[in-house]
Amino acid sequence: MTNTVFFYLSMFSRLLFSLSAPLSLAVAALFFAAPLQAQDRVAVPSTAGKLEVDPFPAKKIHQMTPQELDKYLAFLHASVPDLRQRIAIIARKNIGQPYRLNLLGEFPFELHDTLPMYSLTHSDCLVFVEHTYAMALSRSWEEFFWILQRIRYKDGQIGVATRNHYTEVDWNINNAWLLRDVSGNLLPGTASTFDVSVDRAKFLKEQHHTVTNIPVQNSRESYVKTAQVNAVLSQLQNGDFVNVVSDKDGYQSVTHVGLVVIDADGKRNFLNSAEPQVREESFDAFINRTHERTRTSKLPNPRKLLGFKFLRLRDDIVIPSSVSLPKPATIGG
Repeated sequence: MTNTVFFYLSMFSRLLFSLSAPLSLAVAALFFAAPLQAQDRVAVPSTAGKLEVDPFPAKKIHQMTPQELDKYLAFLHASVPDLRQRIAIIARKNIGQPYRLNLLGEFPFELHDTLPMYSLTHSDCLVFVEHTYAMALSRSWEEFFWILQRIRYKDGQIGVATRNHYTEVDWNINNAWLLRDVSGNLLPGTASTFDVSVDRAKFLKEQHHTVTNIPVQNSRESYVKTAQVNAVLSQLQNGDFVNVVSDKDGYQSVTHVGLVVIDADGKRNFLNSAEPQVREESFDAFINRTHERTRTSKLPNPRKLLGFKFLRLRDDIVIPSSVSLPKPATIGG
């Protein structure tokens, strides 16, 4: 079985890289919609083989082609065995990546918009985190693309209705195989909470013209207040997922995300994608910048920063298989 997988993936990779960008994306979407089983995916070899030195030391990831990224991931996975270190390295190798909001969709798998299923050249805050995690978990382009969809969608089932739109009740829950929420454990007995109510059916109908019957979901979330962040920084680790909690007109929710990285002096920094580009900054700098934006806003009720949720990478990560795609309703039989 494994040799067969090697053969077909090798042939597919050559075909994908030889096609034009739109056509290669369409082929990739169809191929990865029915992924391999976990034991076969792990054995997929990179087209680059094992490299002893960084093949692109002067290039940022957002300047790479998919073919170059394939080689770089093979090198990094072979050279850096620790996942948290790989996350920090990949995140820093994308510093300076231009920011662009509303980047990704399901095209060409679905036609509700023309937004693609990945982006190397640009990012928004969530695209940056998702791509960083997927790259760090991968040894090749094929693995990266598959894991990215597993992270972006509930059970890896590609579709606008199954995309992880809401950080608290979609992304964090559906990626519990990867991370666990530690927000309430960093300062025991002092964590603050906020309540969220999510109407996915209304959101999907208004924003994506997609009709569903998903019920309203309510959740109570723990977070660390801004004034308490410095007290928990020493507990944070490379690769921790940061959820920025804000208040707008009395409604609290996660409005921005990023990653924790540790510098050479042991300082915990916030690496995130925001206008105009990906940057690494201290938590104090982010807090001060956000407060200043609120203070100088001309809106009558500007959004206010409340604090942060923190999610920790699991030590025993096992990437689950994806749910098989349901047959379109228009197909008979």
